[in-house]
Amino acid sequence: MEGIDLDDPQIFKQYDSQGMLTRIHEMPWQCQQAWQLAMDFALPQDYFEVDKVVILGVGGSAIGGDLVGGLAVSEAKLPVFTYRGYHPPAFIDARTLVIASSYSGKTEETLSSFERVLGTEAKKLAITTDGKLKMMAEAGNIPVFCFDYKAQPRAALGFSFLPILCFLQRLGFLSDKSTDVAETIRVLQELSEKMNEGEVISRNPAKQLANRLYGRLAVIYGADILSEVAHRWKTQLNENSKAWAFYEVFPELNHNAIVGYQFPLELASKVVVVLLHFALLPHRLELRYQATCQLLDRAGIDYQIVDGEGTSSLSQMMSLVLFGDYVSYYLGILNKVDPTPVQNISYLKEQLGRDTRQ
Repeated sequence: MEGIDLDDPQIFKQYDSQGMLTRIHEMPWQCQQAWQLAMDFALPQDYFEVDKVVILGVGGSAIGGDLVGGLAVSEAKLPVFTYRGYHPPAFIDARTLVIASSYSGKTEETLSSFERVLGTEAKKLAITTDGKLKMMAEAGNIPVFCFDYKAQPRAALGFSFLPILCFLQRLGFLSDKSTDVAETIRVLQELSEKMNEGEVISRNPAKQLANRLYGRLAVIYGADILSEVAHRWKTQLNENSKAWAFYEVFPELNHNAIVGYQFPLELASKVVVVLLHFALLPHRLELRYQATCQLLDRAGIDYQIVDGEGTSSLSQMMSLVLFGDYVSYYLGILNKVDPTPVQNISYLKEQLGRDTRQ
């Protein structure tokens, strides 16, 4: 790209003033640390008696719950639901485990919902670094999984995802994931070596895809356990790259989105569809991927299939998460922006802070 060479090590120092690349490099370490901390965390005995799980959170603190929910669908005997909003679902009762997840402990939507849950008989748990959420939980003798990791919430995914996964395993709602976690950490370490800033473009698939997305609109497709991974790609492209991006999921997109490839005509050359794919994809969904690619070809729309790595569902999922994080980072550099700050979100919070009515 004109003026930007992703193989120039100085370019990262120029734009990445707050070290987002380091946070991405640390994803394997995050997962390892978060899993061990969660294994050592004390859970009350009566938390085994729930029949549903509700995770309160938004943004980077909520996506961990989304990913757990994707894994839980095919295995857990209870629903795992992520709620983003001010007023918690009415179905929360004494047999509900409510997990409030807020990196800063200051997220107003999460605090509002959590405060309303305090007066119920639901089992409660908080995941945070500090803030009002921690204070509220401690005042109510509610367990707090507190971790110390300095980053933007979206860059601390290991600490919002692995603890919830671990807790559901320990409560008996999911099978033992220890072997899968170990494999995932190894795969993430290997993947990071292939995609780090020192690996040249000709051998670096993340840099290659970032170049392909530069100046174009990214639409991410996912299916099954990768539905929320597609969501993660979309939000990382928004926040790290400061770019428009959207996501769709199979099979739903085959009932509407594919009909919209036709207009506006000039958009076809400006869109790149990224199809997240994994080896364990069910046969009927595999057929849908193939047919959708044929339709994209007919419409003259550029696309790329990106495969997960490893043997377990967890590894396939997290390898694609890390891939997307690297792509969003490199695209941000191509866009000549610092990947870390999210000025529009800060502005929005300032405006909301002027009126504290709920």
